[in-house]
Amino acid sequence: MTPHPDPQAGAAVKAADRAHVFHSWSAQGLIDPLAVAGAEGSYFWDYDGNRYLDFTSGLVFTNIGYQHPKVVAAIQEQAGKLATFAPAFAVEARSEAARLIAERTPGDLDKIFFTNGGAEAVENAVRMARLHTGRPKVLSAYRSYHGGTATAINITGDPRRWANDNGTAGVVRFWAPFLYRSRFYSETTEQESARALQHLEDTITFEGPQTIAAIILETIPGTAGIMTPPPGYLAGVREICDRYGIVFVLDEVMAGFGRTGKWFAAEHFGVTPDLLTFAKGVNSGYVPLGGVAISAEIAATFDKRPYPGGLTYSGHPLACAAAVATIQVMEDEKVVENAAHIGETVLGPGLRELAERHPSVGEVRGTGVFWALDLVKDRETREPLVPYNAAGEANAPMAAFAAACKKNGLWPFVNMNRTHAVPPCNVTAAEAKEGLAALDAALSVADEHVVS
Repeated sequence: MTPHPDPQAGAAVKAADRAHVFHSWSAQGLIDPLAVAGAEGSYFWDYDGNRYLDFTSGLVFTNIGYQHPKVVAAIQEQAGKLATFAPAFAVEARSEAARLIAERTPGDLDKIFFTNGGAEAVENAVRMARLHTGRPKVLSAYRSYHGGTATAINITGDPRRWANDNGTAGVVRFWAPFLYRSRFYSETTEQESARALQHLEDTITFEGPQTIAAIILETIPGTAGIMTPPPGYLAGVREICDRYGIVFVLDEVMAGFGRTGKWFAAEHFGVTPDLLTFAKGVNSGYVPLGGVAISAEIAATFDKRPYPGGLTYSGHPLACAAAVATIQVMEDEKVVENAAHIGETVLGPGLRELAERHPSVGEVRGTGVFWALDLVKDRETREPLVPYNAAGEANAPMAAFAAACKKNGLWPFVNMNRTHAVPPCNVTAAEAKEGLAALDAALSVADEHVVS
């Protein structure tokens, strides 16, 4: 679709937004949201006719791009047949979505509890773990994001937690492996994995294994920096959980449904958790949907004992119909395979080539269509381009980088000192190369802030 400029309509949309919409994670008087006129595939555009290649996939959820006609048609068909129904009933779209998801989850994660999104999925996974074990505590990593609701934000490890952390949620944090910024003075991936596992076990020992219900990890952390765990780490966590009777929860809200070049990132590591949370890519975000995939053992806990949790819109027919259509599209159009291919042949090599030419790039990390560039002032010291949780003038270098991306028609995912390359899983090679070219130009702006 070709965007047709209509600045007057855009001004009206912006005025209504500024008058009435309260935006998340924002100081309301300091933001200037772009008024979006439309979107299709890997692109969206504003009312002035500016078109952007979306290297954010919304918030890393449009895994099949915007406005896929088959999914739009499925939502329309479901709306005409049964637009909504209470969650206590068996509904075709809900049953079929659960079946298709269960077919793709690892191991025996064959029962699906539907939520409205990822944060609620985490809330319920933690509740299930606590009820199943009868224990109060949950261990989570410092470099993590698990959602904005009460329990999920307390489990989260990034600064968005601070203003919401009341210290009563029974959460204990630990350092997960990250060799580039190792907390364990490691020099190899083997050292990082072994030392991170020892640190985790020490934490468990001092907290009291009998008090710990669950360990939750993003299989590959997303917003925190796309840090692929080293070989053996997740298998080691699985072994620790088994030894102490701790529920192992993998958060695949961002990494799941093709993003890493597999249906679920856990497949890369040969690990099956006890609970797996999902959302976002399950239906490309077309209608809000998330959920928890549950092991047979934990599901059996609630065979005769009611599960004390539920949502009015759990398994909403429109959302589930969108999920069924999305999964079918991903199968028919080999979207997961495309994500793996683009990562191996275009994004991975292209981003590494940019790193060779731009001194502001400290490290390239990722797989599939799930990549991050760690931007630095100094490659030798690995000092980040901006300080941790920088704002205002302290964040000026990253703000300038982001502005340069947009000037070149690329909408970037920027968080702290990183930019993430996370286009739709069905992005074409030509679109990925277009994004790399825009990043190339914008990184020249970041290079201006490097210590010479």
